[in-house]
Amino acid sequence: MAEILSTEIVYSRWARMILATIRLPDGQSTRRDIEDHGEAAMVLPYDPQRRVALVIRQFRTPPCFVGGDGMVLEAAAGRLEGEDAEACARREAMEEIGVRLGQLEPVARAWTMPALSTERVSLFLAPYSETDCVAEGGGLAEEHEEITVLEMPLAELARLADAGEPMDIKLLLLVQTLRLRRPECFAPPAS
Repeated sequence: MAEILSTEIVYSRWARMILATIRLPDGQSTRRDIEDHGEAAMVLPYDPQRRVALVIRQFRTPPCFVGGDGMVLEAAAGRLEGEDAEACARREAMEEIGVRLGQLEPVARAWTMPALSTERVSLFLAPYSETDCVAEGGGLAEEHEEITVLEMPLAELARLADAGEPMDIKLLLLVQTLRLRRPECFAPPAS
């Protein structure tokens, strides 16, 4: 059985970088990096009548660093700040998208990058209607998020997923789960 022998915080700001010395199951010792910033929640609001979803486009430095403009298609998400995952999902949906959510449909609680990060994210789907869009969204000014809110047809999100277009993997998982649970939301509108 593996065992953590020691840890050393080598960097601390928004996230902490920790250097862990571990004993592997075969008895050898090695060192591993750990990025630690806590648990998170993400939610994909969707309107089943109009067959659309609310997503965001936001600049992300790592995708820019590896090439491209860094603009990533995502669902509303954020770190838990002393609340449970459902409260976090609702808070982030309001801050980032401007939508008030009622019912949340749990999808999964998953590790986002278990080889490096401690982050586990609780994923939700959430039905909404036009009357639930009560604010502008766009994120918090003090966090410099500069979020663009997009109401996209679910069929377009499915097309992007099928074409392998770059998007946040958690958004991809939410879109595919919604396709399995509510395939009628992806059908062309009746004429």
